Amino acid sequence: MFERILSRFRGEADFTTPMPEKDAQHALGALLVRAAKVDKAYLFEEVEQIDAVLMHMYQLNPIEAAKMRASCEKLEEDMPETEALAGILEKAISETDRLAAVAALWSVVFADGVEHKEEDDFLHVVEAVLGISPEVSMQLHDVEMAKRPPKRS
Repeated sequence: MFERILSRFRGEADFTTPMPEKDAQHALGALLVRAAKVDKAYLFEEVEQIDAVLMHMYQLNPIEAAKMRASCEKLEEDMPETEALAGILEKAISETDRLAAVAALWSVVFADGVEHKEEDDFLHVVEAVLGISPEVSMQLHDVEMAKRPPKRS
């Protein structure tokens, strides 16, 4: 027992997050993470928004949402192809759920109060895989932009 306690102080314990299933819920979570990271900054506001989306969409409490996000971060790192992640969603969820997924992605993009070209490009790739038209996509963009926090000075 004493050795086990000491091993934790020496960093010998394995604290890795296990790889999640490649199902629709985790694929969406991984896409949310990727949307937050695509501008090369993974900010607290984005993490907070991802957790809020996961709580809302999957009826999770804050702890469960944070654990799911951690698993989704692992999946996002493991699956380099955005099209593959989006393809999991496209095959597994209804059109209504695909629209909700795109709206959730835009909400993460806008969480930090700044919209970057890389984020727009990323979302357009996901929308194309999900079969969301550019017109509908722009409507979802505008709705989420209207919810955007005021720019910081």
